[in-house]
Amino acid sequence: MTRTADADFERFVQAQSTPLLRFAEMLCGDRHTAEDLVQQALMRSYPKWHRLEGDPLRYVRRVLVNRFLSQARRRWNNEVPSDPVLNDWDQRAVADFAGAVQTREAVLSALQGLTVRERAVVALRYSQDLSEAETAELLGMAPGTVKSTASRGLAKLRLAPDLIDSGVGGN
Repeated sequence: MTRTADADFERFVQAQSTPLLRFAEMLCGDRHTAEDLVQQALMRSYPKWHRLEGDPLRYVRRVLVNRFLSQARRRWNNEVPSDPVLNDWDQRAVADFAGAVQTREAVLSALQGLTVRERAVVALRYSQDLSEAETAELLGMAPGTVKSTASRGLAKLRLAPDLIDSGVGGN
C-alpha cells in the first residue's frame, strides 16, 4: 500500500475506532468481544483500503456485521466470560457517570434479549443512524424485512425488564 493510503487508513482508524467499538458492543454485548470484532474488521479492510472508494466506513461496518453474524452462528467454543466484577470498564466509572453507566448497562443487557438479527438491525438503524434501505443493503435483506425486524426488536426492548427497572424504557 502507498504511504498516502497508509496515512488515510491511520486517520480513519483514529477517527472511527471509538464509534465502531460502541457499535460492536451493542451487537455483541461484551466489551472484549467488541474490541476483537473491530480489530478483525479493520484487519480485513486494510489490504483492500487502496481500492475502497466513496464511504470506507460503510465497508468496514459491513465487514464488522458479517464477522458478528458469522461468530453468532458458530457453536459454543467453551469460552466462559469472566466475572462482571472484574470488568475494568465498569470499575473506571466515577460517581458523576454512575447514571450513564447504569443506563448503558441496562441497554446492553436488554439488547441481549433480542435475536442476533434484531440486534443487528436495531444497532444499525438507531446507533449508526442508517436508513432502512442502507440497513437492508448492508444485511442483504429486503427493506420491509428491516422494518418488521426493527419493529419486533423495539417492541421487545420496550418490555425489557432491565430498561423498565432502570427507568430508561417502558410504555
